[in-house]
Amino acid sequence: MKFIVSSAELFSRLQTIGRVINSKNTLPALDCFLFDIHDKTLTITASDSETTLVTWMELIESGGAMRFCINAKTIQDSMKEIADQPLVFDINPDNMEISATYQNGHFSIMGQNAEEYPEIGVEEDEMTTINLPADILLNGINHSLFAAAEDELRPVMNGIYFDLQPDSLTFVTTDGSKLVRDKRLDVQNPQPASFILPKKPALLLRNLLPKETDSVSLKFGNRNAVATMSSSKLTCRLIEGRFPNYNSVIPNNNPFRITVDRIALLSALKRVLVFANQSIALIKLHLENNDLTVSGQDIDFSTSAEEHVACEYAGMPMNIGFKGTYLIDILNNINSENVVIELADPSRAGVIVPAEQEENEDLLMLLMPMMLND
Repeated sequence: MKFIVSSAELFSRLQTIGRVINSKNTLPALDCFLFDIHDKTLTITASDSETTLVTWMELIESGGAMRFCINAKTIQDSMKEIADQPLVFDINPDNMEISATYQNGHFSIMGQNAEEYPEIGVEEDEMTTINLPADILLNGINHSLFAAAEDELRPVMNGIYFDLQPDSLTFVTTDGSKLVRDKRLDVQNPQPASFILPKKPALLLRNLLPKETDSVSLKFGNRNAVATMSSSKLTCRLIEGRFPNYNSVIPNNNPFRITVDRIALLSALKRVLVFANQSIALIKLHLENNDLTVSGQDIDFSTSAEEHVACEYAGMPMNIGFKGTYLIDILNNINSENVVIELADPSRAGVIVPAEQEENEDLLMLLMPMMLND
């Protein structure tokens, strides 16, 4: 059986869905892509048994219907340096030999029988469906994913919590030290619902969504979720358990407010962090009379640095310590020109928000302080 496909488009699809496949799999078939040809459409599936990504594309020419498996690493490596051109595949169904011919050469690999590929389906009695604009879903993932934990003891914190309410959709992540709450006021759901999306499918969606212009259909139940896009479908197992009450840890009354240029503070932090203790990355912020002093030191190596950043601050003088790498992560994931840092005292969490929120968005990030010796 023969089919002809664009080499560039095929390689692009294989790269995208190849991120699903684990380096080590319990089932040998999961080291492969499942190719399914029907009429002039090629459907490619990759899975690690918990997360499955399916993509489909039009063929230039097709000689019929067939299903077979190809080792993912072999086919990706073999196509890496082939320029964009028609690629002719010829599959021998008797011995599963696959030959591919292109302008100035050819290669041959052995395929596998499609019957060896596990059937991966989603069967749940009740599933909730919402349609989300692709840019809103991408924005929520981009803002929040960096703060998700990697904690084997608390798996519920290892993903993005989707909190659907009649008036909003909130994306929440936390690792116990930092927290992101990104509330979208332009997405509603009649009945309150929630689920926790693991990191891996969230990363896959982050790679897929920039190419989407339409809405994404998001269907979820108690155990699984399915995201359907224009040319791909992602199915994944959800994290089971109860997400922490995130609203209870966000301090409401913070009397001290600092407004500062985000890029200026970010640049100062990056420079000062070089001279701070690399194991704890402690950065001290000193606030006084419209001046923010950023300092760090490493006593063991006798290094230190200090910079002044102009800000708007009229409160009492205050010293507070933060983990510099976490503060940099937070500032990197806020888009506004200026940020507002809200503080109560050096022992309570700092709240960081954009000085100007995007339309229909309420973005808040929280960072726990570190103890200062002085």
